[in-house]
Amino acid sequence: MDVQTLIGEPWADYGLVDSGGGRKFERYGRFRFIRPEGQALWKPARDDWRAHAEFVPGSDEDGGGRWEFAEPVPREGWPLKWDDVSFTAQTTPFRHLGFFPDMAPVWSWMRERVAGMEAPECLNLFGYTGVGTLAMAAKGAKMVHVDASKKSVEAARANAQLSGMADKPIRWMTDDATKFIAREVRRGRRYDGILLDPPKFGRGPEGEVWRLEEGLPGLIADCRKLLDGESRFLFLTVYAVRMSALAIGELLNQALADLGGRIEAGELAVREEARGLLLPTAIWARWSR
Repeated sequence: MDVQTLIGEPWADYGLVDSGGGRKFERYGRFRFIRPEGQALWKPARDDWRAHAEFVPGSDEDGGGRWEFAEPVPREGWPLKWDDVSFTAQTTPFRHLGFFPDMAPVWSWMRERVAGMEAPECLNLFGYTGVGTLAMAAKGAKMVHVDASKKSVEAARANAQLSGMADKPIRWMTDDATKFIAREVRRGRRYDGILLDPPKFGRGPEGEVWRLEEGLPGLIADCRKLLDGESRFLFLTVYAVRMSALAIGELLNQALADLGGRIEAGELAVREEARGLLLPTAIWARWSR
């Protein structure tokens, strides 16, 4: 299995300006931010980064830290746009800014898989603030958006309103992903496409515990039961774990081999504007027909 790289290119409202020394310098609309980035082992192109805010990590490698603001940034967020999707960016306690820009090539790829279909039905598990959901809904897909965080689902609904998609056929579900999938299997449901972006660790709305290495094989097995001979894709991304793209690629290969189609795996990366360097961000595996 060849390992491929999906590259997130800069666009009007986002860019990786520079990176190096364990940090990255990014623009989110009119604001600029510095965040920790362990993969940026090289030296930055410039040493005069001027940001509105920087996230300073805590001593615990699994979390913690705080934003330090050099200039005012709207705490309630500010609007950004990717293609025909509008959404709110915002500094969060988890160092993120309300969406994951490295997912842009994934959104484009999913759209290509269902192009020409009439109202394909797709599922976005661990859907966060819904940019991926809205990217598909904008092209006519019927979407089911699932996240265990009520706050994230509320933000996703607000993004739908901001994008003018409040009336799109989207089911917004605040639910534990594994329990939701199990119920869908029992109901005999099927989907044309599935996007999974699971965290390393998480808790469901009723305190359910999710650990990626333990839960992923079973989750993929259940997702397989929601796909059939007419389905088009499954895309899995994995962040912040000691795991190989080849490993999750083989997981999909064994779970979905009977469907035919194609299994691929690789890395996500964002292209730096200063020098064109590729900053790796995650690993992925996908099945498509």
